[in-house]
Amino acid sequence: MSWDRGPRRPRRFGRQALIAASATALSLTASGCVVVHGEHEVLPSATRAEAAKALEQFTSAYNAADKAYDTSLDADHTTGALAAIDSARLKAGRANHPDGNPSHTPLELTDAEFTIPKKAGWPRWFVADAKGNKGGDTRWLLVFTRHGMEETWQAAYLTLVAPGKVPEFKTDADGWAEAVPANATDVAAPPGDLSKDYTAYLKDGGQTFADGAHTSAWRELRQKRSKRPGLVTQYIDEPLANGDYAPLALRTKDGGAAVFFSTRHYEKQTAAQGVSVPTPNEDVLALTDGEIKQSLTMEFVSNQIALDPADGPVSVLGRVQGLTSAKGE
Repeated sequence: MSWDRGPRRPRRFGRQALIAASATALSLTASGCVVVHGEHEVLPSATRAEAAKALEQFTSAYNAADKAYDTSLDADHTTGALAAIDSARLKAGRANHPDGNPSHTPLELTDAEFTIPKKAGWPRWFVADAKGNKGGDTRWLLVFTRHGMEETWQAAYLTLVAPGKVPEFKTDADGWAEAVPANATDVAAPPGDLSKDYTAYLKDGGQTFADGAHTSAWRELRQKRSKRPGLVTQYIDEPLANGDYAPLALRTKDGGAAVFFSTRHYEKQTAAQGVSVPTPNEDVLALTDGEIKQSLTMEFVSNQIALDPADGPVSVLGRVQGLTSAKGE
């Protein structure tokens, strides 16, 4: 980063250990999976019944945590980018409403479909596609992962996608999907590179990504915001691609891949002399260390789903971002 943000607060990784990078040292190997204990056999990551149970348990834990604003109640059911975003949201909620969420409405996920890849080794993972009672008519796409047979399935990614934009996944005769390796060369960009490719694009533009709300339109919005009179806004974007932030990709029917990946973003607002930094809302203040005198630096974690075709630009279909910390100076 090009500015001094002072000491960094400790990060929680994987959600066992508010921000996230990984609770384990596991990462994708050249074959696109982690092989432990000699487990080379290609098997479905979960049964459909196990996947349905994992979604049910996640929803129950998520609702309990949201109602009480208590991070401990769903800590065992989230990891990676979703854990970073969710735990910060709950922390801010608890600070402002210590008796719980006064506007809690239980999340309901219905019409669920599960896309489960056959693969060797760990982590095992699958995608749940469901209709939520929040977020309009969008589909909720959650990616669940685990690193061992005795571990609880944890939701690592959550993106919202318009109903007609949900990728069509390739499946075999038995209905099992195909995982795409992180270093795959038969798609426009290797899935393992998309996090750094995306952050590079946000800074400099380029041809890797197709125009859209989460690419060209977002860059234009940030450029406009950086030029407001009396207030300088700077942006720094960093890739997140290791451990429980590792990208996960599934083969699509057209030969490309649908890739879930994470990024970290910083936004620093610095006011000119005699001008005040805009007062943030109570949730931002709850996550802010230091006193906001001349500047406010906000840190966000974001997770995306992108269509990575065999040829042509990558399209970002959905993105969910959350504030994870802030610092006033």
